[in-house]
Amino acid sequence: MNKRQTGRDYERQAALFLEEKGYRILACNYGTRYGEIDLVALEGEVLCFVEVKYRRNSSCGWPQEAVGWQKQRKISYAATVYLMKEKIPLDRPMRFDVVSIVGDAFTLIKDAFPYTGD
Repeated sequence: MNKRQTGRDYERQAALFLEEKGYRILACNYGTRYGEIDLVALEGEVLCFVEVKYRRNSSCGWPQEAVGWQKQRKISYAATVYLMKEKIPLDRPMRFDVVSIVGDAFTLIKDAFPYTGD
């Protein structure tokens, strides 16, 4: 299995993980020219843009550490496109979450970074 297939598989698993926590998945792999959002979901009334990161183990660092400021900015811009295309007002409650996967252990980090979509 190549990296892209592995990533898609873990994104599907993360979507199931979030659904078990009460999230409703709206979109998977939402792509724009600015970047991709792995999962778009609702938790109650809060719109969540979710980045999924996987590592076999933590010997090379934790998955969430790979969501640096450049990645955050790309996700924020992609979120802006999603909001505009879906005609969702910018004052809608929203946040950016990360699902960190190490081996078989899933961790949800809510409000992992701020919106930077200027």
